[in-house]
Amino acid sequence: MKQDQFNNIIKSNAQLIEQIRNSAHELHASVNQFYDGHPYGFHLDMVADSVYRYGHLVCDNSDDVVPMLFGAYYHDSIEDARLTYNDVLNAASQFMDERKALIATEIAYALTNDKGRTRAERAGEKYYNGIRETPYAPFVKLADRLANIKHSCIGGNQRMKQIYKEELPHFLQAIAPKTDDPRHSLPQPMIDAIMKLIED
Repeated sequence: MKQDQFNNIIKSNAQLIEQIRNSAHELHASVNQFYDGHPYGFHLDMVADSVYRYGHLVCDNSDDVVPMLFGAYYHDSIEDARLTYNDVLNAASQFMDERKALIATEIAYALTNDKGRTRAERAGEKYYNGIRETPYAPFVKLADRLANIKHSCIGGNQRMKQIYKEELPHFLQAIAPKTDDPRHSLPQPMIDAIMKLIED
């Protein structure tokens, strides 16, 4: 999809997207979740910013733009804000029809870590397989990682920056699509942005 077409869809749905954003912010605030001292909405906005910037590179259906943004805003809602799959589906259904709500919910579900004692256990093969198989989930996961890396660099968290740097080859391989479907693709400009951040 061309960037201007993507931007026009966002503009025409601006009020709806703002409602989704506010809903996600309120959800995480209701469970007192913070992101390195910031309200958790700070992180959600960083993830959504990448969708605004790069979404046209993966989206080929105008009906998928709002679900993709919902997925970005709600990507941690099951893992961190205590929602169930059906809770997210019900939330999405307040803003979208059944088809769009399902796309949006599947993104959030795919990005929910498995149960595990360690970082590696929580993000094992089953987790990554779910991301690879879900339309737009690899893209939103990459947006999540870009946001985390950007924040670790800005905030000077060298420990996390080093962890992300060490994980990057495996991470990119793990979420890399096994299909030519653009909805599963990883935009090269995002990968380039990550590489620049971790090498600086």
